[in-house]
Amino acid sequence: MEIEEIRRAALRALVPPPRLQLSDWIEAEISLPDGVSAQPGPVRLWPFQREIADAIGDPLIERVTLIKPVRVGFTTMLTSAVASFVANDPSQILCLLPTEADARDYVVSDVEPIFAASDAVSAAMSEDGEDAGRNTLLSRRFPGGSLKVVAAKAPRNLRRHNVRVLFIDEADGMETTAEGSPIVLAERRTFSFPDRKIVMGSTPVFEETSHVLRAYAKSDARVFEVPCPSCGAFTEIEWGHIVWDEGQPGTARFRCPHCEDEIEERHKAAMVAQGAWRATRPEVEGHAGFRLNALVSLHANAAWGKLAAEFIESKDDPTTLQTFVNTILGQGWRGEGDELDDSELASRAEPFALDNLPEEVLAISAGADVQHDRIEVTLVGWSREDVAFVLGHVVVWGQWDDAETWQELDEVLRMRWKHPLGGTLGIDATVIDAGDGSTMGAVMDFCGPRGRRKVLAGKGVAGTRPMIEPSKSKRKGHARLWLVGVDGIKTTLFNRIARVGSVRFSESLPPSWYEQLASERLVVRYVRGQPVRRFERIPGRRAETLDCTVYAWAARQVVHVNWDERAGQLRSGAADRPKAKNVIRSAWMAR
Repeated sequence: MEIEEIRRAALRALVPPPRLQLSDWIEAEISLPDGVSAQPGPVRLWPFQREIADAIGDPLIERVTLIKPVRVGFTTMLTSAVASFVANDPSQILCLLPTEADARDYVVSDVEPIFAASDAVSAAMSEDGEDAGRNTLLSRRFPGGSLKVVAAKAPRNLRRHNVRVLFIDEADGMETTAEGSPIVLAERRTFSFPDRKIVMGSTPVFEETSHVLRAYAKSDARVFEVPCPSCGAFTEIEWGHIVWDEGQPGTARFRCPHCEDEIEERHKAAMVAQGAWRATRPEVEGHAGFRLNALVSLHANAAWGKLAAEFIESKDDPTTLQTFVNTILGQGWRGEGDELDDSELASRAEPFALDNLPEEVLAISAGADVQHDRIEVTLVGWSREDVAFVLGHVVVWGQWDDAETWQELDEVLRMRWKHPLGGTLGIDATVIDAGDGSTMGAVMDFCGPRGRRKVLAGKGVAGTRPMIEPSKSKRKGHARLWLVGVDGIKTTLFNRIARVGSVRFSESLPPSWYEQLASERLVVRYVRGQPVRRFERIPGRRAETLDCTVYAWAARQVVHVNWDERAGQLRSGAADRPKAKNVIRSAWMAR
């Protein structure tokens, strides 16, 4: 007998007496309190959610994988499934989320209110037992089991737990750590249980490195198909099936690929109600995989017309288009512009510069890279449509530990340039690289007194990080260090450059500037057996201007401009007048 047959026979022996399907139990026991859902009250699962829930509750299915967009109610269903194990099948349960903040937010915003709203779960989670004093926000014990919510960024948390039930949410937000993939580490904690359950759900991010796409490819790969009201043929609704009148996204409708009839939005609810899941790899047993997109969601904000409007708004910017592809279509993104061609970029140069500003430029950010014998600065202008204009590049020659070098840099950062609207424009924010250990102190000392001018000390950090965020630690008497998510910015920059017109270049930039901008390429490497996207330096190339541009991009994130007000100030010259100093009058002066 095959090993898999032996395992399944053992599972059948372990199957508990028949009880409600998980979908029925959820609808009978789970309510959403105010503040958790826009529609509080008893949960009513949508047709496509029921089979997913029942697969999670089926003891003969070891793994469930869900490729999910937003607006399909996965978090509520996941939390309800956790609640079912607590109330009906007490076990050691582990929920794995990307970060500590995600874990805490999940417990506070979803687990606690949903559990509290169910009498069955509340009774099971009663703190009257001897272990009540050991309960914490992220770790709870109950008769017959425990619930722990753990962050993937802290792999040491995974060593201490052996669990039968593992829930993994937003798997594509999890990065490989020094100990390897947190997903693999978590799955190893289930090995000692023949009746284990592993549930993974995630919005896919990058096609080449997606955890959830790889897991789905190993499953029975189910798709949700709906019948056409005209011909009755079943189809998985895809974005290519959605059409609308030119310039009128509100007219979006479904064109059946079989009969080519166009079906209006008002028929969607009935189509989804009659829909069914179809396994495209039925030979796979024990691993149920589900692929969804938001086109079948019955949320009002997932109407085809609204989604068409979102697509029109996002399609011209690769960054926003990727968000649409990931979160609405539930598809992985295959990046464009993974390697730049410096000669092609140089051919795009346009006749503008710092002393010849384009009228569209209403804000300027700067990024500075500190070398031992010079400081290089790239200045980027921004339009109200967020088009980036690389205006120029300045090199301040001098030793990094020489006060005169920093004085000259300060003069550069204080410069203003004549604007076509009439006034002058200066630099709104600057990020200076403080990542070099030897120069960090000098950078921090320079930025500290200039914080109100938004002259910030930045340090590049790899991985999935915000474009810029303040460090949690702050040394007394020093500037706060800002952490710059360089991988995310480079991905955005490369994608934007791939679309001509999204990033524009000044004719004042020398050929070496473009060579350094194109000094890295995006590659996929395997780290501890897991594919990881990362930027690598092309041998023999310097990267100062790429670093400067990345830091200028980070500086843009802290610039908040009222575009109409800025344009009015330039026309009137108000931006050139010195600001009045605040005067605090003492109450004693009135005596």
